[in-house]
Amino acid sequence: MNFTIRKAVEADVANIFRLIRELAIFEKEEDAVIITPDDLRKDGFGTHPKFHCFVAETTQETLGIALVYMRYSTWKGEVLHLEDLIVSENARGKGIGGALLTEVIKFGHKLGVKRIGWEVLDWNTPAIEFYEHIGADVKRDWHVVQLDEAGIEKYLENKKP
Repeated sequence: MNFTIRKAVEADVANIFRLIRELAIFEKEEDAVIITPDDLRKDGFGTHPKFHCFVAETTQETLGIALVYMRYSTWKGEVLHLEDLIVSENARGKGIGGALLTEVIKFGHKLGVKRIGWEVLDWNTPAIEFYEHIGADVKRDWHVVQLDEAGIEKYLENKKP
């Protein structure tokens, strides 16, 4: 399959959003997506973008994206976080995910980051096997910890004097 990888532009927002929704369905979390195309436009393509995105496409359609942003490690310094690498289900197994990951790694190298990190669901065996095959260290002894908006509110309510 012939495809190209490029940096996303504002005109890609609808396709980026479509792939985010597709991932949410794959992960059985369809109702968890609260971001809107307008949020993506504002946050990714304004004067101070909060993320960078790469797009994999053919001449007919967008097949995948990789969305990254900078973080800071107290042990390492600047690190790049890969929030999501999404390949449309009908395009998987054609090298698109690997090509997007390569673009992310080249981007991080160009920035001089000390680490590139991301999460993977424990049941996504094909992804885990792929990441281990390329030499990534899948940290099975770590747990992802999150506090959503409701949790934030509840925590702060309980801390009121």
